[in-house]
Amino acid sequence: MISKRLIMEIKLSPIPAYKIAQKAGLDPSTLSKMVCGITRTKADDKRVVRVGHVLGIKADECFEK
Repeated sequence: MISKRLIMEIKLSPIPAYKIAQKAGLDPSTLSKMVCGITRTKADDKRVVRVGHVLGIKADECFEK
């Protein structure tokens, strides 16, 4: 599951969410579904790690423990 910190960073970022998704190599709708919980993610999901990288968040901080 995506960490609350990552979700807040996406929402509070000065970069629009669709740009974050594009920089991470994702379709914006995929990022939206992951943030809203529609698409479930595993603790090693590389898509989430790439989003974290765009926002400067370490991989281990991208997921709930």
